Amino acid sequence: MNLENCTTPTTFNLVGLSDIPSVQIILFAMFLLIYVIAIVGNLSIILAYRYSSNLHTPMYFFLANFSFLDICYISTTVPNMLSNFLSEHKTITFYGCVVQLFFLMLLGSTECYILAAMAYDRYNAICQPLLYTNIMNKESCEKYIMGSWFIGIVNSIIHTTLTFTLPFCGSNMINYFFCDIPPLLSLVYTETWINELTTFVIGGFVTMGSLLLIMISYANIIFTILKIHSSSGRRKASSTCVSHFTVVTIFYGSGFFVYLKPRSNYIMEYDRLIAIMYTVITPLLNPFIYSLRNSDVKDAARKIIYDLSHTL
Repeated sequence: MNLENCTTPTTFNLVGLSDIPSVQIILFAMFLLIYVIAIVGNLSIILAYRYSSNLHTPMYFFLANFSFLDICYISTTVPNMLSNFLSEHKTITFYGCVVQLFFLMLLGSTECYILAAMAYDRYNAICQPLLYTNIMNKESCEKYIMGSWFIGIVNSIIHTTLTFTLPFCGSNMINYFFCDIPPLLSLVYTETWINELTTFVIGGFVTMGSLLLIMISYANIIFTILKIHSSSGRRKASSTCVSHFTVVTIFYGSGFFVYLKPRSNYIMEYDRLIAIMYTVITPLLNPFIYSLRNSDVKDAARKIIYDLSHTL
């Protein structure tokens, strides 16, 4: 194809999850319910932190920020997907695609390092309890959050710029339900090895760097827990980490499967299912994973509901 005559499309068509009208109605109802539950669940954690003084600790400060990211993250893809379920033509504008990819990269990589900060917080709480308040003070926690956002912004700018400077010629049909790097690269009629290498190296650095920090924190936590003689003490120490480690496993596992592989191995039908895990299901599950095993969050939620009911 002559790239000099290449015209950048003004819109992209999305394949979505199904083209059967009756199935689309069912999917619309299901994803709308998931979206509402995810927003309410994550917002509840933010409100519990905001209005419960006993939750004003570093652990819940990070959790509230993580819940805010989850609200933004699921809102980047699901509203457009819900709209397309009810539309005959599933489209997104070129600049809408740019914005969607930018925020997906930004929020996803920011979440990686907030998860790392949460693991570091648990490491200090369990392994260095006497120094915990000095190490995890308010100023330090704010710096970890700002650092996470900075890494996310830089990572997102690099990937979005490299992706949308490529020539999109011919078909504008994205075999996905949102704009993401792998399906966008499949529309390009030039070599994409630079983009693939950048995704693998920089994406791998962001994800593996944060995962390495998490693993180091947990290795020290496990070593410390094993030295605790009391079984109740070991159980209490480990219970504060189980929820976080569950979220880490789901989030990183699905992300690695989609991004850290060559273009030749992309199978969009399978990747779409995996993408649902980290863009939709993970933000839905996080509030339940953290709150169901956490008596402090449940007590704070009950108190807020009790106060609201008496106020009304």
